[in-house]
Amino acid sequence: MKITATHIGTATVLLEIGGLRLLTDPVFDPAPAEYDYGPVVLRSTAGPAIEAGDLPPVDAVLLSHDEHYDNLDTIGRTLLDGRPVLTTVSGAGRLGGGAVGLEPWTTHELTVGGTTLRITGTPGVHGPFGDVTGFVVEEPGEEEALYISGDTVYFDELDEIGRRFTVGTALLHLGAPRIQNFGGGELICMDGAQGAALTRSLRARRVCPIHYTSWEHFTEDREQVTACFTAAGLADRLHWLTPGVPEVLDPAGPSGPTA
Repeated sequence: MKITATHIGTATVLLEIGGLRLLTDPVFDPAPAEYDYGPVVLRSTAGPAIEAGDLPPVDAVLLSHDEHYDNLDTIGRTLLDGRPVLTTVSGAGRLGGGAVGLEPWTTHELTVGGTTLRITGTPGVHGPFGDVTGFVVEEPGEEEALYISGDTVYFDELDEIGRRFTVGTALLHLGAPRIQNFGGGELICMDGAQGAALTRSLRARRVCPIHYTSWEHFTEDREQVTACFTAAGLADRLHWLTPGVPEVLDPAGPSGPTA
């Protein structure tokens, strides 16, 4: 499956697949910014590589969850209006409108302008922070699928993804985020070691890390993730997207920026 991916920041990626444009976890507020959740304050440190007003037309949004500003912020919410949104069941209830909630392993056929993609929800565990979903995206007639992890740690049920699908490319939410004064400081998304273990389980040919920079609560950066994949013998699977630069992820050849 040919994919053009543009990493915009955090877990926000613009994907072009089969003629459709999908936007993941839209975060577009200027930085630095603070978001107060009571006992927790999330602080952003860098803004998006592309402003919301500079995006090309977006056909649909894949939203791992709607409750945290590092996955959906104030400007990001404005991009949900007027287009299909696939997210958690509880999130669809909160968002209303055209939002579709996906239970794990349920599939929704997304059709826009006569083009159809199959989107399957995958399980996720985001610590004590509520529901989250990942996504498997399939293009009819293509053998390989795209997996987007969403904000989850690695747990046994995720091994089912590799049994059900042939994953060519995986976008993994990493960064080892921890909130010290909430949830006991436990991991609430994958660290590099968990990301490498899931990569092995998925048998993915290519892994693009996202969700590892631009916020204070991330505790692992690119260098640390690379070290974990190297220790696992999987460094050759890593493909780092350059923020703001569209890159073709082509199963038939090498990846690289578009002309």
